[in-house]
Amino acid sequence: MFFRLISATVIGVDSDLIEIEVDLKKGLPQLSIVGLPDPAVREAKERVNSAIRNSGYTFPLGKITINLAPADKRKEGSIFDLGIALGILAVSGQIQPSENMHSFIILGELSLDGYVRPIHGILAILEKAKKIGIQNIILPSANCSEARLIAGLRLFPVQYLRDAVEPFSGKGKNCGLRKGEILIEKKRERGMRQEGEGDFSEVRGQNYAVRAVEIAAAGGHNILLIGSPGSGKTMIASRIPTIVPPLTEEESIQTSKIYSIAGLLPAREGLIWYRPFRAPHHTASENSIIGGGKNPIPGEITLAHNGILFLDEFPEFKSSIVQSLRQPMESGKITISRADSRISFPARFMLVAAMNPCPCGYLFDQKRRCQCSSTQIGKYYMKISGPVLDRIDIQVEVKPLKAQDIMDSAHSESSSAIRERVIRARELQTERLKKYHLTLNAMMGAEIVKKLCPLSDQIEKLLHASVDRFKLSVRAYYKVIKVSRTIADLAQREHICMEDVLEALSYREVENILYNRLFKQNRVPIENATRYSILRL
Repeated sequence: MFFRLISATVIGVDSDLIEIEVDLKKGLPQLSIVGLPDPAVREAKERVNSAIRNSGYTFPLGKITINLAPADKRKEGSIFDLGIALGILAVSGQIQPSENMHSFIILGELSLDGYVRPIHGILAILEKAKKIGIQNIILPSANCSEARLIAGLRLFPVQYLRDAVEPFSGKGKNCGLRKGEILIEKKRERGMRQEGEGDFSEVRGQNYAVRAVEIAAAGGHNILLIGSPGSGKTMIASRIPTIVPPLTEEESIQTSKIYSIAGLLPAREGLIWYRPFRAPHHTASENSIIGGGKNPIPGEITLAHNGILFLDEFPEFKSSIVQSLRQPMESGKITISRADSRISFPARFMLVAAMNPCPCGYLFDQKRRCQCSSTQIGKYYMKISGPVLDRIDIQVEVKPLKAQDIMDSAHSESSSAIRERVIRARELQTERLKKYHLTLNAMMGAEIVKKLCPLSDQIEKLLHASVDRFKLSVRAYYKVIKVSRTIADLAQREHICMEDVLEALSYREVENILYNRLFKQNRVPIENATRYSILRL
């Protein structure tokens, strides 16, 4: 006897439907699973056997062949367990096959007692089902809150294998929401304070760095903080989540989908409303940050999509990791190629990098003497190439403070006050860029900058002179204009003025700082300047 059911598998951030074909014929008892299954799929025969027997059914005697089609795609994970079990029960006559069974997508892992465990990537699968017109989904009860984010589907949550038979006879309980109902839940979340560590009111004496961070948050610009140990780089960076607005409805579903695939979606919530803040350690592997594996899964840069990627001790990361940031920083996605596949993950994040000025950290410190040799300093900066630095819109020095300065300095503004300005600036950008399907100034290409950021003749002369003086690239030139546009948005100005451009130029200072501090102090011979790509003299 032969029977066919439909299941699905996750590939990257998308999914594909998989047909589960079950054949039972006379012969020695044997269960074979074919169709490029991985070890987790092959082990399903043991889980399914025990689950069927412990659910009050009988495991049939005979030769059972399970084919997962299409056969040329590798199948991974335990998501097919429930479909395989129902197929075996159908071909053995223990449940009455229904004509509408082919209109269901069946998902779930089975435990030995027949309990249906939750799975990863349910949002990606449901998006695919809705797109191709399949409305009936049998899924684990634990995934129901997550699945309800996709409106317009008929969702049948089951706790045990024996419960999975009921939807075919019309007895299953549909927990899906009608179109528009989920918005009520989401609106209740709006206005809540962004999660984060501390408040900017706790920061003293670093108004310049705090201002730079506000501009970066308002426009989605990448930022580099460079300063001696203890100057407050990490303290400032960890408070950025408190000044960015919550995710929009569309961004929330995108982000939740990624976390669902990675198995990191908060239990019982089914929705990520706050912007991600990912801070991997510099010893993390390349796959954990970029993403990878036989069936590539999202890495840290994808988990930071629509949020913030904080890389502390930036030069300490492997050179291959630093260089791999070039593609996502430019295009907002990362492509991972394998011999038999090529998968693209979304990676539109705001990079916040922090670093010391030298290996010992005291190159810029006026009280402590730097112990690093010129060779050590050169190798340290060689880890961050010119192309990577060129993609960082804002580069600021966080200067160390004296004890008296800390006591005398006033507190910075509160995060809530800064956040209000950031939200107003982002609203202006969204309105201006909506016809281009963009939301932030940092996303603008050169042609859009020319159309939306007109400059006076005086400002253009200043920019041209700055390009010649500071040896700015064409990319850096447009980044200065984009940062200027964000500064104007924070001030609620319609047009960019000279003051905005001058402030934006002051945030391209790392090269000048290094030149003034290194070469003028004779720490690195001036004739060796061209050896260091970061020092674009």
